[in-house]
Amino acid sequence: MIAYVRGQVAAVHLTSAVVDVGGVGLEVLCSPGTLATLRTGQQATLPTSMVVREDSLTLFGFVDDDEKSIFELVQTASGVGPKVAQAITAVLSPDDLRRAISSDDVKTLTRVPGIGQKGAQRIILELKDRIGAPVGSRTAGLPVAAPSEAWREQVHGGLVGLGWSAKDADKAVDAVADQAGDQPDVGALLRAALRTLSKA
Repeated sequence: MIAYVRGQVAAVHLTSAVVDVGGVGLEVLCSPGTLATLRTGQQATLPTSMVVREDSLTLFGFVDDDEKSIFELVQTASGVGPKVAQAITAVLSPDDLRRAISSDDVKTLTRVPGIGQKGAQRIILELKDRIGAPVGSRTAGLPVAAPSEAWREQVHGGLVGLGWSAKDADKAVDAVADQAGDQPDVGALLRAALRTLSKA
């Protein structure tokens, strides 16, 4: 398995990045928050998790090892595949997820696209004894800086990647635009956009 990739960022797309590793371009699927930390032409190291299917090998990339471990852990819960696991890491930080599960917070979990009431209850039941307490590692509270308008494309792409229509994504991006400020935190804006969509 590929535990991490290190190399020059060759391209950053809406839902993935291409990292040049020894002359081979590896496409890594990432959440908008992770993509916001990458810049084309710069060096990057991404912890990765490989998902093997009969017809595909998919590499998922993360901002740190904590996010990677959460991605892998939640997939051990019934009914959670890589797509839902990635949606969880896009919407909730690892510590937010730990808090939600330890406090039986079904409402927070149902903010994730693809997780309903029963799914949230099942995740809590199956992971409560294994997820551990919040660790405070992660960039929680530290904004992920993005160029002033680039965040729109990243948040929009993240919403579409999570299953929302382009039209709904446009509305959600416009709804949270006043929260962007001078140093947009893409992860926080994506979570705010998802809250807007869940209320609609």
